[in-house]
Amino acid sequence: MIDSVGRLIGGPDWERRAARGLAFLRRRITGDYEVDEFGFDAELTENVLLGAFRPLYERYFRVETRGLDHVPDKGGVLIVANHSGTLPLDAVMTQVALADHHPAHRHLRMLAADVVFTMPFIGELARKAGHTLACNPDAERLLCSGEVVGVWPEGFKGIGKPFADRYRLQRFGRGGFVSAALRTGTPIIPTAIVGAEEIYPKIGDIKPLARLLNLPYIPVTPTFPWLGPLGMIPLPSKWYIAFGEPIETSGYDPGAADDPMLVFNLTDQVRETIQDTLYRLLLQRRSVFF
Repeated sequence: MIDSVGRLIGGPDWERRAARGLAFLRRRITGDYEVDEFGFDAELTENVLLGAFRPLYERYFRVETRGLDHVPDKGGVLIVANHSGTLPLDAVMTQVALADHHPAHRHLRMLAADVVFTMPFIGELARKAGHTLACNPDAERLLCSGEVVGVWPEGFKGIGKPFADRYRLQRFGRGGFVSAALRTGTPIIPTAIVGAEEIYPKIGDIKPLARLLNLPYIPVTPTFPWLGPLGMIPLPSKWYIAFGEPIETSGYDPGAADDPMLVFNLTDQVRETIQDTLYRLLLQRRSVFF
């Protein structure tokens, strides 16, 4: 009976899954696990945090990836992507893509806004998942350690833009990510994400409430707040994540990071590459949901 129930719930290899789960719980209870200097807990991320989002990636958004071979199997690399969708699910889906589908199963270490780490519970989970503040010192330390670092330069201006401005890139800031890549000699991978714009079409903003809660915005969508908690369910759009060809920085002198014109030109090159890829993907997709 136990075997039948186990096979029904956990599949034919339920015993192995159960043993692995029990071993994981034992290590959690005894404290027999490691975190790095940023608080990254690889085991918790792989088994729990990413596991919560895998059904969204595989079955709900049906994410298709392109160009994963452009991301090196080892060494520091900077992923730079467009940002959209009202909630930062695009960043999490990119993390799942690299962890599950890259040949080397690489972990994406995201640079996040300060507000993420001031939020109760969310800030702690972000640290456990390996993410840190969007600042050059942390970015350079991660890149020098051979990590895959992710940055979304549009920030809240990208993720919170109106639906009418979908797939139009916002400003990329002052190019701090380019400076970090130049100082560490790591390649930049321009990455385009299509599908996130449609999960929560933002048609308005409750600005007084946003100011009261010290948040960048409180979105109004076709379903939120009208349907209450049900309005927080994302629409099942079809997603594509395209990793572009690397822009190499190893040929530059480290002092090039202090050349504002070079930083501006490389920032503009990355932005134009992502925008062109977005337009190309939009022309190729059959519809928003299929």
